[in-house]
Amino acid sequence: MLAMGASACGGEGGGAEDGKVRVVTSTNVWASVVAAVGGDHVEVIPIISDAAADPHSYQAAAADAAEVRSAELLVYNGGGYDDFFAQLAEGADVPAVVAVEQAGAHDGHEDHGDHSHEHGHHSHGHEHGNEHVWYDLEVTNAVAERVAAELGELLPRQSDVFDRNAADFAERIDGLRHDVERVAEEHAGAKVVATEPIAHHLLAAAGLEDATPHEFAAAVENETDVPPAAQQQMLELVEDEVDVVVRNVQTTTPATENVVGAAEQAGTPVVDVTETLPERQTDYIAWMGGQIDALAKALDK
Repeated sequence: MLAMGASACGGEGGGAEDGKVRVVTSTNVWASVVAAVGGDHVEVIPIISDAAADPHSYQAAAADAAEVRSAELLVYNGGGYDDFFAQLAEGADVPAVVAVEQAGAHDGHEDHGDHSHEHGHHSHGHEHGNEHVWYDLEVTNAVAERVAAELGELLPRQSDVFDRNAADFAERIDGLRHDVERVAEEHAGAKVVATEPIAHHLLAAAGLEDATPHEFAAAVENETDVPPAAQQQMLELVEDEVDVVVRNVQTTTPATENVVGAAEQAGTPVVDVTETLPERQTDYIAWMGGQIDALAKALDK
């Protein structure tokens, strides 16, 4: 478990005696965003930091519940992605920042309504569309701004620091946005398939056509057998029609490995993406930038 700083009770505006706010997040992705905004004034504890863990199916332990109860601020994804954390948060009387709610905020709406993305996890009922919103740069930036506001309430004397850090984070997000725009300018309309639609928002922003058969994506996400027709359709796309295969390395099945094998045999580039930060990576911007760069290089081939 990644932890930054040390905890104590009491202090300014609910903050710890050492001036740090204890923030508990569902994954290390959101922990990275909180750390970028809070800096030395936060202690950030992600429940999931193991690169091999799947937040969709994670079962919370008693220790996780204790961490949430000790928090002064909670940050999680929502939308059915990290339901274990949403359940823990229900009993916590502290502020919470929910990323999918910021998806509605940055679009100028309260939320997206009850519109499940066709590739969503049907068993979870994702009312905010594709729930992998950390691949949406605008949403991630909105989360950082909201975290800055919440931390400013908890540590009012440091509110200017949090605002400056959020502004710096926004500038770095701008850099990523420009990288995505360059991909769109050079490769708009390029066809891709994905073993799982975690990078859906990024691919859409880059103007790429996701040709993944719905039946294939739905089966992988719902952990059911891929229909033979959908498997065959995916293999044919990889061999003859698409420019890149996007692989979620944290969700592999025989069906997805068959697709990757077919891509390698056909010479179709494979770009690896992850749901959480890889080992020894703590910087959201660097991580996302590396994935955008890998996608651009694959499309250039």
